[in-house]
Amino acid sequence: MVPRRARQDAAGPGWRLLLTQRRLLVNKLVDVEAEIRGTLRGFGIRIGRVGRAGFADRIRELLADQPKLLQVIEPVLTVQAALLAQRDVLHRMVLQAVREEEVCRRLMTVPGVGPITALAFRATVDRADRFTRSKDVGAHFGLTPRRYQSGETDRSGAIAKTGDALTRHALYEAATSMLVHASKPSALRSWALAIAQRRGLQKARVALARRLAVVLHRMWSDGTTFQPLGRAVVAA
Repeated sequence: MVPRRARQDAAGPGWRLLLTQRRLLVNKLVDVEAEIRGTLRGFGIRIGRVGRAGFADRIRELLADQPKLLQVIEPVLTVQAALLAQRDVLHRMVLQAVREEEVCRRLMTVPGVGPITALAFRATVDRADRFTRSKDVGAHFGLTPRRYQSGETDRSGAIAKTGDALTRHALYEAATSMLVHASKPSALRSWALAIAQRRGLQKARVALARRLAVVLHRMWSDGTTFQPLGRAVVAA
């Protein structure tokens, strides 16, 4: 029998393939929907805010009295529906993977960290012992500021954006979700909101994404769950 640890490591490449293919379909969905919006805007038709699942029905409703235009758009709506259906297939596979992986379930106790972020972090880091210090994880994902040094000049710039873009993007989305949508109080969110007041929301999102990487690694290493009102884990 293959040890559980070996089975988890062997699944890692499969998880990344699953996540990258799901992201591919999401990007194509965005492209197709943006193209339809842009095309109809040229005819003076604005779609407005509508959920992805109701997108095609909204288009058909708006073009009900313009059958010629709808006839041209209909094949593209068919493509959008196919992309959406297959995206849902892959998303269900992500949910199944997360249900079967104890580390992912533990990481998801952090507000804003959903199945995509948890699985991306688990698959990319692979083993918690790859990092001896949790605060090094943020740098691994390119979430630390670039340094500009020349003569007497020494200043920080935008984040480095080195390392794995998929996980960096997932951490950024998780940070945004915690800042914008989380309702339960937490020391981590309060820390990020204080940064937003001083330096703006964008910098707070990046700082929180970096801190989330640190927190998730420490939770994984220690075998703990998120403590909302606990002390910030480590300096990020």
